[in-house]
Amino acid sequence: MGLSYKKLWKLLIDRDMKKKDLRALTGISSSSMAKLAKNENVTTEVLVRICTALQCEPQDIMELTNQITLSPNHRVEVNDEKNSDRKTSRT
Repeated sequence: MGLSYKKLWKLLIDRDMKKKDLRALTGISSSSMAKLAKNENVTTEVLVRICTALQCEPQDIMELTNQITLSPNHRVEVNDEKNSDRKTSRT
């Protein structure tokens, strides 16, 4: 399973905020922001800071997906069924 932070970006749009506004409000680093933009793992502390600043819950800013990002141009989709093959695609 992979992570998606699409909900975070939609929340920022709804609140008329930019990524730099979120960084200023939370004090998170530019590298953490870059990881979020790439749907990569960040520390729980970063997620707590974001949720505290935006007064929301983790499920409001992230969700589990059936895609695992291996590199910017390569992803693997994982089927939910047991014994099923993995599908690999380039985007």
